[in-house]
Amino acid sequence: MQTKKVIAHIVSWLDNYATNAGMKGFVLGISGGIDSAVTSALCAMTGKKLICLNLPIHQAPNQFVRSNNHIAWLKENFEGISSEVVDLTATFDQTCKDFPKEIQDQLTMANVRARLRMTTIYAFAGHHKYLVAGTGNKVEDFGVGFFTKYGDGGVDLSPIADLMKSQVFEIAAELGIIQEIQQAKPTDGLWGDDRTDEDQIGASYPELEWAMEFDGEESELTERQKEVLAIYKKLNRANQHKMVPIPVCEIPKEYFN
Repeated sequence: MQTKKVIAHIVSWLDNYATNAGMKGFVLGISGGIDSAVTSALCAMTGKKLICLNLPIHQAPNQFVRSNNHIAWLKENFEGISSEVVDLTATFDQTCKDFPKEIQDQLTMANVRARLRMTTIYAFAGHHKYLVAGTGNKVEDFGVGFFTKYGDGGVDLSPIADLMKSQVFEIAAELGIIQEIQQAKPTDGLWGDDRTDEDQIGASYPELEWAMEFDGEESELTERQKEVLAIYKKLNRANQHKMVPIPVCEIPKEYFN
């Protein structure tokens, strides 16, 4: 990958999109992970305003600290960066009290966390007339659908969604993203603990990238490769509803006569 050219292309694309849309800048949640770190740095490189939000909900302390450290790095290296910490823990706890107990399984409530964050990010974006920048990469957004529909998937534009996770790491190294983020194991931060994406998915991102691009004979694969390919196919099928446009029931034209 021609990393410098990719960076320049994304920055130009972001800048032109915001200018043509008549929007003043960008806003996004900073998770303490590689995707939001790279996306926020690319937004900052446009020279437009950027609001970085740290949105803890019973957050693991190291994730909260990494988020703040990255925001500090942005402010040291770019102009026009502002930030807010909006602790949504009490909001989430009240939601748990208000929801019927029978629907509160772990995955459901993890997705509620993501949607509370999305609502908060859009409140800032709407008020300031900024665009919400998405942080999903290619394998998450178009491979296994590893995001929350109308949560972290609720965005205005997706600057890194054509990049594999490994390529996001390449860009992070080129940009000089702080080492604690480059070295951290990827996690969605939705569980209040340190479980990683690999813990949840059952495969690493390099393995998922391999599966996404696999176009060979399954009979020639190792047992682990077959297992990874099965994981990839299962998630890709199950999460198609996240990756395709919302189905529209089209009414026959003659019914309107």
